[in-house]
Amino acid sequence: MDKDRITGAAKDFAGKVEGAAGELAGDARTQASGRAREAAGTVQNLYGQAKDAAREAGETAAGVVRDAYENSGDTIRDGSQAVAKTVRDNPLGSLLIAGGIGFALALMMTRSARRPPPRWRYYS
Repeated sequence: MDKDRITGAAKDFAGKVEGAAGELAGDARTQASGRAREAAGTVQNLYGQAKDAAREAGETAAGVVRDAYENSGDTIRDGSQAVAKTVRDNPLGSLLIAGGIGFALALMMTRSARRPPPRWRYYS
């Protein structure tokens, strides 16, 4: 728990007490001061909650990245084994897929350049 949350909750409570005291005494200035302190405490509490949420999100992201890094060798090895098994099981289909990919790459690399649009010239 962040210190801003604790301080904000304390200010919020103090503002409520001050506002209630101003209301009982009939003092509008004390009542307004209490409401202002209550609002400041609420804002500080929300700020602390946002800091806590950001910290937790960062820790979660770091954990996910750490797990991915630690297991990356296993993932690559498993993927390459799955591809090798698929090629062994269906060599003709694998050959056709590889040929299609090669053909698509060749088309993309040898496309003719686009011609610029014609310029219309008006002679008068």
